[in-house]
Amino acid sequence: MRKVRILIFALSVCAASQGAIAQSALIDGQVTKVDQSAGKITIKHGPAKRLGMDQGMTMVYKAQDPAMLKAVKSGDKVKFDADQVNGQFTVTKIEKAK
Repeated sequence: MRKVRILIFALSVCAASQGAIAQSALIDGQVTKVDQSAGKITIKHGPAKRLGMDQGMTMVYKAQDPAMLKAVKSGDKVKFDADQVNGQFTVTKIEKAK
């Protein structure tokens, strides 16, 4: 029984640390344009190594869920995650930076 408790504790610690790692993996950026009708957002951002971008740049991204664009506006500093979906860079998560 003690081994089961230790195993459960170890798994919960691993799960919590994965959440912290995912949070820190978000890309810092600043919104320069939001195009609600096209479901796109332009973000000036730093390096995004997991997307193969070693230097910062300004890019237009498609929003995975166009409703997420309502939470930000031009000039907002944000943290976001993106992925390639059907060959197009797509924002999968975005939040205002604190």
